[in-house]
Amino acid sequence: MTARTGQETGETLDLFGPRRDAFSARYHLTRRGKIKRLGQIARIAKQFDVVHGLTPVKMRLMMEALGPTFVKVGQILSMRSEILPPSFCDELAKLRADADPMPYRTVVDTLEHEYGRPVDEIFAHIDPTPLGSASLAQVHRATLVTGEDVAVKVQRPGVRDVMAQDVSIMRSIAKAATQFVPSAQVVDLGGVVEELWDTFESETDFLIEARNLAEFKRFCEPYRYMDCPKPYMDLCTEHVVVMDYVEGISVSHPERLVAAGYDLKDIGTKLVDNYATQVLDDGFFHADPHPGNIIIAGGQIVLIDLGMTGRLNAKTRAVLRQMIFAVAERDSPSLADGLLRFAGADADPADYPALLADLDTIIAEYGTVDLAELDIAAFMTALTQLAQRHGIEVPSTVTTVGRALVTLEGLLDEFIPDVNMIDIISKHIATSKSIDRAVKDELTSLGVEGHAALHGLLGAAGEAKVAARMLTRGQLRMNLELVGAEEPMRMLSDMVNRLTMALIVVGLFVGSSIVYFAGMKPIVFGIPVVGFMGYVVAFVLSAWIVFDIYFKGRKGGGRRR
Repeated sequence: MTARTGQETGETLDLFGPRRDAFSARYHLTRRGKIKRLGQIARIAKQFDVVHGLTPVKMRLMMEALGPTFVKVGQILSMRSEILPPSFCDELAKLRADADPMPYRTVVDTLEHEYGRPVDEIFAHIDPTPLGSASLAQVHRATLVTGEDVAVKVQRPGVRDVMAQDVSIMRSIAKAATQFVPSAQVVDLGGVVEELWDTFESETDFLIEARNLAEFKRFCEPYRYMDCPKPYMDLCTEHVVVMDYVEGISVSHPERLVAAGYDLKDIGTKLVDNYATQVLDDGFFHADPHPGNIIIAGGQIVLIDLGMTGRLNAKTRAVLRQMIFAVAERDSPSLADGLLRFAGADADPADYPALLADLDTIIAEYGTVDLAELDIAAFMTALTQLAQRHGIEVPSTVTTVGRALVTLEGLLDEFIPDVNMIDIISKHIATSKSIDRAVKDELTSLGVEGHAALHGLLGAAGEAKVAARMLTRGQLRMNLELVGAEEPMRMLSDMVNRLTMALIVVGLFVGSSIVYFAGMKPIVFGIPVVGFMGYVVAFVLSAWIVFDIYFKGRKGGGRRR
């Protein structure tokens, strides 16, 4: 038996084997550290008695006790109503609330380590009391030595290493689970873990958030009612973000907004319409629009914390528009076409009737209700599950959009219930395009389709050239199939066979009669033997033809009835 190398097998049955890859080396992961962390997880799970089930509150408390990785997992699960019951989702949503703050001395040490110099050379003052403290970081108000009022977001020391260790354990478990139950694997566990790590990695790299702030700031310039904090890029690092401090009222306090003279319906309408612009027009959107990330200041809607963003290319945006219109118009074929455009060349046309039937069910359930009564979370869940059943892989960015819309819907339902999100998005799609934009989009679409048609025409010309060359050399063969002609051809064949048999019978009768009158020997009872045999065969064949016509005629008549 040939032994496999570690590179071929990886970490299979040994969850915490000695092999160290680049990931382990980067985050200083060791087998002993993994085992120690796994022991901590087991002790916390035992403490909350997970064997006998979890209540929503116990699950939230356990996530908090397990650390930042599981807090983020809980936050993601809180937006996945198709995975957990609503009571669990509502409780896990509280994980966004403040966590225990880290000591102010730790904040100062982190800043000095990041900048390589004393903090008083950069900040004239830092408020020791944090504005907020979450699982990944906490925020302090500060004043720069140049006089600007800023908010400083400082990442908790070692949080990324802890997440990397947890993800490494999850990877090992996913690999082992895949080996033991490959055929029963319904979900790509490895893919889920990798997607989770991608989210962690982007959220813990604060330079990404700083660039997102700068890009979103440019996006907001045409909208007087929309804004976000300006980042100070020269002071931002992988673990620190410095941005403008914005003082305002959170949308989670509608009574304070009304007291300050704001119109809640106007805020909700502008927020949803601008969000539709982010998703469907610009393709760059805030992926976590929960109440804590939206404040009203100086008559503007200010979005903060752009650690989670999403991007959609032009094709995906076009498909989303098509699907939204399809649901509104109860058009199952158009909705199916949108889903199949996601699948691309891997779409299986053989499943098309079943796909249409399932979409008819979804549209019958969700497309006939009033917009005010449409449950976006349930609709997105049903559509995603349907796509999975038919082997259609929906892009992760679309799933991100779905989660964000569900979050936004929850915000509106709780704090601004008079605003209907779907109605606003539908109107946005119908009215957002100017004539110039519509002409530009149409020309772009025609250009893309013309490019594809031209290449198809050139390909057809090339094939015709090859066919002509083979024809002149006598090498061309053609297979012709007449669709739907099988039954007529079979009937024609039966008719020819009967006619042939009838000619044979006639020939036998004529031939036997000639032999009889010629008196050809041998003769038995005054009849030539050869003539007698001819009569017998002719009679049998005649009887067979009669019975064949009679019974086949009755069978065909039964089918026609």
